[in-house]
Amino acid sequence: MPCRSHATRSHAALFVVLGSGSAMCLALVAGRTVYSHTGHFQFLIWNLFLAWIPPVLAALIYRIAILRSDPARWIVVPAALVWLLFFPNAPYIVTDFVHLGQFHDNVPGWFDVMLVAWYAWTGLLLGVVSLRLMQEIVARAKGNTAGWLFVVLVTAAGSVGIYLGRFLRWNSWNLFRAPLALADTGWDRVSRPDARELMLGFAVLFALLFLFVYVTAYLLWRPRDGQM
Repeated sequence: MPCRSHATRSHAALFVVLGSGSAMCLALVAGRTVYSHTGHFQFLIWNLFLAWIPPVLAALIYRIAILRSDPARWIVVPAALVWLLFFPNAPYIVTDFVHLGQFHDNVPGWFDVMLVAWYAWTGLLLGVVSLRLMQEIVARAKGNTAGWLFVVLVTAAGSVGIYLGRFLRWNSWNLFRAPLALADTGWDRVSRPDARELMLGFAVLFALLFLFVYVTAYLLWRPRDGQM
């Protein structure tokens, strides 16, 4: 297991790279706005902001967890639940590919593809880094098997959350503002047979995609430093 300072440097380097990628994302939208004289695709900036919440929360929870003090243990669990609520916001940006071809501006199609790809890939990596930090916390406390079970369960729950956000237009903060009304509306919509099939199909395919990227990234990290 690497020393704590090595892990800290590794985390810092990841956040620097992801921050650089996010800066590129902002530059692409700014360039498109100036070129097309429209605000199309500016919504991606907000989505990117939301995508940063899970890794920031995970990094804070990770720092608290390694303290190994009794007060820290009481904070980790509720903080992790908040993290889980916001986790789908990171990989959610992958679904923004649906907006390609929606806006008929004087912008080359390849540019819009590259723009959405930058945001989607950055969001996906933010989700991977976020989940990797949380997996490490679980693995240290309960073992590697529990850590991977945590990954699978979070991926499944996150994929359902992304479905709810994309197709039912739910937001993470809606659970705080009107949880009962949200549950009632959501149940009414997903209880339809066609909606259940759509949700299951989307959730399974998205979960497999995310796990494919996650495991690939994990194997690339693993030989270098053993653990993240």
